[in-house]
Amino acid sequence: MKDVHRKVRRSQTVMPFGVGGILDLRGESFVAADIRTWGGHGSPVHSPRLAARLNVAGFRAAPVIPSGKAEYVSRVGPVYARFPNWLFCPQCRRMYVWGPGNEQRDKTPTCGRCTRNPQLAPMRFVQICRDGHLSDIDWRWWAHSRADTPDQRQCAVKTLAFDLSERSAGLDSLSVRCITCKASRPLSGIDTKDALKRANIRCSGKQPWQCRDEAVECAETPQAVQRGASNVYFPSVHSALDIPSTGTHAALDERTQAVHDNHLWMSLSSAEGQPLEALYIQVIAQEAGVSEQFVRELLRRHQQEIAGQVVTTEGQEDLSEAEWRAFTDPRAQAESTAAFTVRDVGLGAGDDDPLSRRLIGDRVANVIVADRLREVRALEGFWRYEPGTRERLISVNPVAKRPQWLPAFESYGEGVFLAFDEQRLLDWEALPAVAEWAASMDADVETTFQRDRLRERTGPALRPRYVMLHTLAHLFIRQLSFDSGYNAASLRERIYAKSPEPDRTRPLQAGILIYTAAGDAEGTLGGLVRQGEPPNLIETMVRMLESAQWCSNDPLCADPTGRGFANVNRAACHACCLLPETSCETGNALLDRTLITGEGAVAGFFAPVIAAALEEATSTVGTP
Repeated sequence: MKDVHRKVRRSQTVMPFGVGGILDLRGESFVAADIRTWGGHGSPVHSPRLAARLNVAGFRAAPVIPSGKAEYVSRVGPVYARFPNWLFCPQCRRMYVWGPGNEQRDKTPTCGRCTRNPQLAPMRFVQICRDGHLSDIDWRWWAHSRADTPDQRQCAVKTLAFDLSERSAGLDSLSVRCITCKASRPLSGIDTKDALKRANIRCSGKQPWQCRDEAVECAETPQAVQRGASNVYFPSVHSALDIPSTGTHAALDERTQAVHDNHLWMSLSSAEGQPLEALYIQVIAQEAGVSEQFVRELLRRHQQEIAGQVVTTEGQEDLSEAEWRAFTDPRAQAESTAAFTVRDVGLGAGDDDPLSRRLIGDRVANVIVADRLREVRALEGFWRYEPGTRERLISVNPVAKRPQWLPAFESYGEGVFLAFDEQRLLDWEALPAVAEWAASMDADVETTFQRDRLRERTGPALRPRYVMLHTLAHLFIRQLSFDSGYNAASLRERIYAKSPEPDRTRPLQAGILIYTAAGDAEGTLGGLVRQGEPPNLIETMVRMLESAQWCSNDPLCADPTGRGFANVNRAACHACCLLPETSCETGNALLDRTLITGEGAVAGFFAPVIAAALEEATSTVGTP
């Protein structure tokens, strides 16, 4: 396949244009191929906790192409294949099947039949299925699916036109016509359920970058969707913060890290039983300063993890638990590193402050500012049509039973961590109206197609604290986007409020972390840390809570019947709470201002703060 060279940011190769994702670029459309196209290229990314959690040897970041070295791309992944292959000319409306043999280096597809050679446009509709396959719609078959004459039904020519009629609107105005036999069918109804099935169009059983030999028999019914529809791509992205190792195993962790960081470790993981295995072990042991037996033991344990024979301690522990300890344990705070530098600054609320500030101080137990944070995000796979179970997850390397490494990228930034008073939260969660309110949202989670993905964040049960803290984090990001100098898309949340498993006895968590997420563009400007220090933070929180009590879409926004996919949100909309989906760990689900501000019998956790702030504001009206 001849390569088409376009520029993609390094972070975008994980999300949103990772393996299986569609990239629209200057009127062209591409899809990211799997990691086999990377070959042995890519920069190692170190994250032992995340690697243990995902049972892989390590991670790689997409290689950076030097300026002026476009010809180097043909030897370095990742590869983006043109998709869809069916294109049409916006001038003469003729359709083309654009194959790899038509590609020319650094040139866009153009129509050779029209003057000025207009650029060809990709077809708007593609087909997907529940098993994650993606392909072009067989437009020749669609055009002939309502053929009237025997000649039209037997026509096998692919000379098609994408007609546009001015006498109708919507999809009725678009039709696919065979230029040879004149058979035609409009696009009206193509996006309805079973429309392709009724036209005898089947699933291709493969991805756009795969060859025909890799196609499988797929019994799922294909669905026609727009190329940019949200259900075309659901990536499974995992992230972890780089936190310092504490306790008696710190020295062991350093030696393990040195082995995993070695450039030959991933090659060793796939060289079992081969002649190079002994050489790899010897070189790694020398460069890491450990014994060959130590390397062999790490290799043996890693192979057992890949085979599913053992699960490491890190794999059993939720990644958020260690991060929670790193922010709340003074011993962990003292062990600052180049990737994790934090300070306990407190809220700064004093006895002489107004009542609203003191009430915030009663609810916020601690404030930690992170001058330096490092986050690693890795792409495990993706779903199409709807987020499904792990059995339906399409791996970044579909050929391998379990990939040895995953694509990832690292970003450095800053953040603000807030821990909340546990006893006040327990007392608030025990209120019957609050518990019933959260239970109704929990019931909606059970019925949504996002259930498995949301349960990874909330735990087995949705507690009121999760919804309240999640909504607070969204409001906090929106307010900080005005005060800190970062835009909302450059900030990201982490919610520490997951309910424990029934057989686990870990303490409850109650905290939020707001940190910079676009480290390659904006990372450590300092504005976020400055807003987290007293007295800036408490002033930001007062303004945030005052604005949370109303929305420009009220009373519709405050309607308690629910909104969003499967009604997983309550009082939340784009005017008050929703963020760019890259900033939210649940995709803008499980949000409700009611649990913050209160409504009727449902007591808001910060309702006393809002009432005090309003009273203070009214008392100053008319004061000279």
